[in-house]
Amino acid sequence: MLQFIVMEDAASIARATADRVEAKLRDQKEAVLGLATGSSPILFYEELVRRHREEGLDFSKVHTLNLDEYVGLCKEHPQSYRFFMNHHLFSKINIPMEQTHIPEGSTLDPQAEAARYEALIRSLPPAAVQILGIGTNGHIGFNEPAPVFSLAAHEVALKSATVEANARFFEDPAQVPHSAITMGVGGILRAEQIILLAMGPAKAWALAQLAGAFVDPKIPATILRVHPHVTIFCDEAAAAKLPKECIGRPL
Repeated sequence: MLQFIVMEDAASIARATADRVEAKLRDQKEAVLGLATGSSPILFYEELVRRHREEGLDFSKVHTLNLDEYVGLCKEHPQSYRFFMNHHLFSKINIPMEQTHIPEGSTLDPQAEAARYEALIRSLPPAAVQILGIGTNGHIGFNEPAPVFSLAAHEVALKSATVEANARFFEDPAQVPHSAITMGVGGILRAEQIILLAMGPAKAWALAQLAGAFVDPKIPATILRVHPHVTIFCDEAAAAKLPKECIGRPL
């Protein structure tokens, strides 16, 4: 079931997402959280940090599973997703670092690392909440358009559209990695609840495909249509191409 909820701005989306996560953590102290990177969840992470510092939201027994990591970047690289998560969230809350899980990008054997990460995913309970962004081509995590869905964690060659979209984060666009290790759609769909965040006009096409398309591996986000509890928090720009009848009611 999909539910599209259009909100005023990114701050409103961050608060609504944090409300959902906080409710789960108050109920399940040892919850697993599935986390994402990129620009979409930054304000959400800031809101979690605020609630931890000002309201005592406790992460001490939480485990986290991130979606993906670039191949070839060590965890100290400022554009690695480990660095991103440490900077925006992990270093600012009371979560033990050994309970935060991200693929190891500096591995010399990405396929073996993907297999290790898949085993780790399966060893933990399903995520209470999985946070997702969505790419302009409909990718989730780094599950790129493909002839078939990849259920397990895997190494993936990034599409040119993804490389170009991520180039803005690098001083030199030539430094953008062209491959990554990503959680597969099977890992994503294990979650009890999925929240997808989408802001800005660049995401409008992908959201329209999610709302109207059949499940199609060439638009990876459409796999979310088979999950029983998916909420899409989006702003008006991202919702611009959604049919009005899709907004607010379950699909």
